[in-house]
Amino acid sequence: MAITFRQLEIFKAVAETNQVTRASKNLLLTQSAVSMALAELENQLGGPLFDRHGRSLLLNDRGRYLLPHAKEMLRQVAAVETVLTGQQDVVAGLLHIVASTTLGNYVMPYLMGAFMQKYPEAHINMLVVNTMQAENLVASGQADLGFVEGDINVDSLIPTSWFTDELGIIVSPQHKLAGQQSFRIPEDLKKTSWVLREEGSGTAEIFTKRLGRHSSTLKVITKTGHTEAIKKAVEAGVGAACLSKLAVAREAEEGWLKLLDIQGIDTCRQLWIIQHKDKIVTRLMSEFLRFCEEAVQDQLGCACLSSPWKLQELLTRGNVS
Repeated sequence: MAITFRQLEIFKAVAETNQVTRASKNLLLTQSAVSMALAELENQLGGPLFDRHGRSLLLNDRGRYLLPHAKEMLRQVAAVETVLTGQQDVVAGLLHIVASTTLGNYVMPYLMGAFMQKYPEAHINMLVVNTMQAENLVASGQADLGFVEGDINVDSLIPTSWFTDELGIIVSPQHKLAGQQSFRIPEDLKKTSWVLREEGSGTAEIFTKRLGRHSSTLKVITKTGHTEAIKKAVEAGVGAACLSKLAVAREAEEGWLKLLDIQGIDTCRQLWIIQHKDKIVTRLMSEFLRFCEEAVQDQLGCACLSSPWKLQELLTRGNVS
């Protein structure tokens, strides 16, 4: 008996959830149907694909070999079905996107909300990670689109320039540098301790790369993977940090943090939309891409860069067609 696509779909679901119970719920199948399909697949392939640890199923070496091939085959079948069934003419479906921290936390929620209000049959799930992880998720087909900052380092991805962002230095209002209007490089680098993003962050990568040889003078106290944690640490007086102005606009306006312009290096960075070069662009993807591109043009782009939350008001007024 030939391996079926349904068997591969069930195998993929079990591999991702590590349990028959969870996989059956996700697939809307009974546990017995999932177990039977998995047993048949293992029998056809001449041996087990998982190690059993209590109720958990963990991929063995055979399963780890099969998983990427199964994902690719299922992706190709889905692409064929999308093109040949005419579904691309309907703005409906479920889109999986991934966004780097700055965009995922401070821009994309407004765009997603406005888009789904306009198209009630369209649904968007978003995962917020750092730029490196976002690239890997889009490259592996686990995400349809990515919205990131930083350099794109994966050959299978197509980057499309979106809009430019600007970095700034933040300190607490009581910090000794808070009386300045700008942060001078390299003169001010040694005057504070630093709170930085983790490895793989587009913001951290760009900041250290732009500093060049001066990056060796940074006295890094701590690193964290969350922008909100960095802002709280700076507000508590731990030190200074370099973040996108998108991420700190509200705190700067409220006076909780002092935002300093940076002198001495280029502080602008390009923000990108990425997709796999072999990805079929559906109607839903096409409409969401158009919506995002229009949202950052003209006055919407200015509002986004100065006060991200104002973007919601502009989108609600229907400025994006």
